[in-house]
Order: sequence, then structure tokens, then C-alpha cells
Amino acid sequence: MANTALIAGSSGIAGSATADLLQKEGWRVLGLARRPLQQDGVIQVAADLLDPASLKAALEGLLPSHVFLASWMRQRTEAENIRVNAAMVRNLLDALRPAQSVRHVALVTGLKHYLGPFEAYGKGVLPETPFREEQARLDIDNFYYAQEDEVFAAAARDGFHWSIHRPHTIIGKAVGNAMNMGTTLAVYATICRETGRPFRFPGSSTQWNSLTDMTDAALLARHMLWASTTPAAFNQAFNVVNGDVFRWSWMWHRIASWFNIQAEDFDGTVRPLEQQMAGDAPVWREISSRYGLAEADIDRLVSPWHTDADLGRPIEVVTDMSKSRRLGFNLYMPTDDAFFALFKQLQAEKLIP
Repeated sequence: MANTALIAGSSGIAGSATADLLQKEGWRVLGLARRPLQQDGVIQVAADLLDPASLKAALEGLLPSHVFLASWMRQRTEAENIRVNAAMVRNLLDALRPAQSVRHVALVTGLKHYLGPFEAYGKGVLPETPFREEQARLDIDNFYYAQEDEVFAAAARDGFHWSIHRPHTIIGKAVGNAMNMGTTLAVYATICRETGRPFRFPGSSTQWNSLTDMTDAALLARHMLWASTTPAAFNQAFNVVNGDVFRWSWMWHRIASWFNIQAEDFDGTVRPLEQQMAGDAPVWREISSRYGLAEADIDRLVSPWHTDADLGRPIEVVTDMSKSRRLGFNLYMPTDDAFFALFKQLQAEKLIP
């Protein structure tokens, strides 16, 4: 049977990488969004995941075989995160049910499965690192759990298989994305280079000194393709990271070197990017004008609050990939190479000079 992918969040970091990969693999790709962006080779489907009627009308006759859920909406409280994001998953799967075309659903969540939601991030009793998939859920409300439960319930009712994918911080390109460390650091490093400001690590001593890992968007896409087409991986949850570990005390200097600037030595003082970049909108407009860049609105490129959350954590975060390795997924990406590939792409698309 031919494969048709419906990607909710096809313009985001994970979704766009998945769309690119599946097109190359010969899939028909449908990109679902309220206001679809033009993407080469993607059939745009305009619908609101919170509006069942619009979903029913938009999906009529499309018959996707595989659904990739890489979309969420941040709310003010975790209770609202649960209500809204669970409804998005439920509404989409309900709209697809009558046609009975879906064979697999892949859901992207993340390490907040182990670390807790934004309201209680990295607090309380957490599982030991490295995080493993068999570790129990935290005894706390979490919209990731609610999304999983919607997938599990629909699969039991409708007969499709599923996979859950838990990346660490994703490195990839997307404009207007709410969680985008790679582009945030690229813009920050560019501003430091162009203005002569020091390139200062914004996070905690723990993150500077401890081991950590990250997830390349293209590797995540490969992982989702593998899990959705490999019977041994059906109906399982997986961590997915690049396969290497590093310390920010090393990576910060690697990033600085790529931008041909010096990294300031970290003295243990937390200097959040939200504070460092608070007045940088006019600075970026000037840089954008000088170099003829494609995006002059800094808020479309950076997410300092999310980068601060990751780099400010008071705990070590390392992820175990043994479950995927045992089942045959052996791809690997050095994280510095993932950053450098992103920076080159941002330059090629004139998002940084």
C-alpha cells in the first residue's frame, strides 16, 4: 500500500524535517496547520486542531496511512496545557476515524516526560539519569501524559499501531517556532560578533559542567520513519538523541569558534538570554538591513525563554538510547556537527549573515 503522511506541525522544527525526509523517501506528504505555509512538495491542509468541524471538512478523502503529531500550543497553566493539547490529539484522531485509513500514529513529546512540565520543571523527585523509557511517569499533571493517553485510547479503539518519541532539545530550522535553541544561539552569536558584545553563557554551573545531550531534527525524523515502518518498534515509547554526550564548557567554545568570536569564560553567574537580548529587536533590524536578511523580526527567530530553561537547569540531563539500539536503530550525529549544519542552512537561507 502507498504511504501518505499527515503531519500536524509540518512547518515546525520536527515536522519540517519529517516532511523533507518522507518526500525524499517517496511518500505523499500532507501538512496540516491553521494557516499553512508554502513548503515544496507538501500538500497543505488548512484546519484547526481545536475545531472538529474544520478537521472533518479538510480531511475528507485524504486517507493518510501514517500520522505524525509534532504540534502543541503553550497555555498559561499546565491544566490548560492538558485540556488544549489533549483535545488537539483527540480531535484529529476522531476526524480520521471514519475512513479507517490510519495504520500508524507517531507522537513527538520530549524529556519533560521525565523532568516535569513548565510549572514544575526539574523540581521535586526526579528519576535518575540517564533517563530510560521504562521509568514511571512522575506523580504530577503533565500534558505529555495526556497526549499519550489520547493516542493509546484511539489505537485500542481503531486498531492502528503507534510510537512515542521523546527527544531532548531539538536542533533544527524553523521560523516562528516557540522552542528553538539552535537559531536563538545563532542570532545571539551574530549580535555579539556585530556589536562586540561578549559571548556569555546564560545558564547554570550545573549545565556548564555536567554531561548532556541533544537531538538533531533530521535524526529525529529518521527515528520516526524507522519506528513507524518497523514492526518490532510498534506500540513502544522511545527516547531519541544524537548518541554523543558533551559539556557546555566545551560546546560553547565550539559555537563561538564557528562564528569567529571568543567565548567569555564562565564565572558561575547566571545571565539569562531573556535579559541579555531584551533590547535587541532594533539591533537585529539594523543587522538584517545591512546584510539583506530574510527575517528582520527577531521574535520570529529566537526563543530566549526556552533556551534559558534548558541551559539553566540545576540537574544533569542525559538520555539512554539502548532501547532503540537493541531494535536496530543505530544512526548517530555529533551534536557540534548538528549545530554547524544548522548554522550553514541559516546562512544559505539568509536568516543570519
